[in-house]
Amino acid sequence: MSWCLVGLRPQPLGQSIEQRQRQVQSTLDPEMPPAWAVTPALKGGALAHDSVACPISRPQVKGSGTLMQPMTQPTDETSGDPGWIDYAEFGERFVTHAVTEERIVAAVSGIAGRGMTIGPFSIGPAGLAGFVAEGKVGEPTVFRHDPHVVFALTVPLSLTVKVLLGGRKLRLSAVVEIDLTLRARTAEPVLIVIDIPPISARDVSFVLRAQAVDSAWEWLLDPIAGMVQREVANRVNAMLDEPQSRRGRVFDIDAMIAGVRSEHREQAEFDWIDYGRFGTNFFHHVVTRDRVFDVVERMAGRAIEVGPLRTGPGRKATVTVRGSIRVPELTRRPIEDPEHEPVSFDLMLPVSLDITVDVLKAHHYRADVEVPLVLTAHAADPLRLVIDVVPPAPDHIRLAFKAHGMRAATLGALAGIKKQIVAQVAEVVRAELDDSAKRTIDVAARIATVTRS
Repeated sequence: MSWCLVGLRPQPLGQSIEQRQRQVQSTLDPEMPPAWAVTPALKGGALAHDSVACPISRPQVKGSGTLMQPMTQPTDETSGDPGWIDYAEFGERFVTHAVTEERIVAAVSGIAGRGMTIGPFSIGPAGLAGFVAEGKVGEPTVFRHDPHVVFALTVPLSLTVKVLLGGRKLRLSAVVEIDLTLRARTAEPVLIVIDIPPISARDVSFVLRAQAVDSAWEWLLDPIAGMVQREVANRVNAMLDEPQSRRGRVFDIDAMIAGVRSEHREQAEFDWIDYGRFGTNFFHHVVTRDRVFDVVERMAGRAIEVGPLRTGPGRKATVTVRGSIRVPELTRRPIEDPEHEPVSFDLMLPVSLDITVDVLKAHHYRADVEVPLVLTAHAADPLRLVIDVVPPAPDHIRLAFKAHGMRAATLGALAGIKKQIVAQVAEVVRAELDDSAKRTIDVAARIATVTRS
């Protein structure tokens, strides 16, 4: 089965089934042609879901888009054990992989280019002197990236300082650097927030550019520096606290995947959670029953065809099976311990079959088949979302077999018809489940390409 659980775009099903089924000889009669006519049971595409997603921030300083773009091709993963990890580990890897230096810079890039005027202020006894400073905020740069997704940034500010003392004027250039510490934090329900502690004057450096300053002016420099540092800290804090700036640092993963406006982007206070809980919340909020059902219901109407096949004593009976999948039934399994139980669903694939057995004349049967499956959302190494499906055993498939009329009922003695139909349906489903790549989302690859509106 082909699965992508973030977004809603079907992936082709059954592309590799026909070749495999051509190699499977009919079990109704070993001399019969290969029973590959059942291939259309799931050909044409179904059970695919694209969108996780996954997406949390901008891969470049400026841009727009959605968290997880539709997956148009399966991953390059091969069949086999994907290497499971728990939801908590997935959460830590998700945040670490998604919050890059470029995205951290983008979170505060909105203050770049903004003008700043400080003053005029009076200094000295009885306001003997005064100054005013004007400048522009520069582009932030990362100078250190610590573990646990903590980034140290410097924001430059070029200032021109005009000082007035006793009718005399002095013009100076100053370079100011603001040190910011940004940390990616996670919050309820599935939020990633770039948290910035308030800036103090100690986080602001002030360097004057002057070849020589007359001694009459020197006593003014320290007071000017102190006032500039305090004012810059206050101004930058105000800029970062503006609603637009705060919104740019809040990433609601669930809303981004759903393509709706987040109700959390205006928040100023958050219920913080650790990265492990974020990973658990990600699966429980993103892998929903509705999102899965939007995909599996597209299987309805898929054709199933078997035969015509010759069977019975003397191979005098010709059997033809035609049918289709009806609307699947999907139920999310209740979870008592979300921290330790994966998200899983019970999927029932109902199949209606019309069976014609031709012995001198056509006799018609009706078969209702139910194929039970369990879908489980797993996290896998290094950063993948895999929908694991256990292939059905033939004895788990239920078939209600009815004949129309007494004469048709007498043909129920034809050995093996019921058993072989069930086996063929099971083989089609089992073949679809062989390739785990078709039901895997490479979340890391999706994160690398996403942009955010």
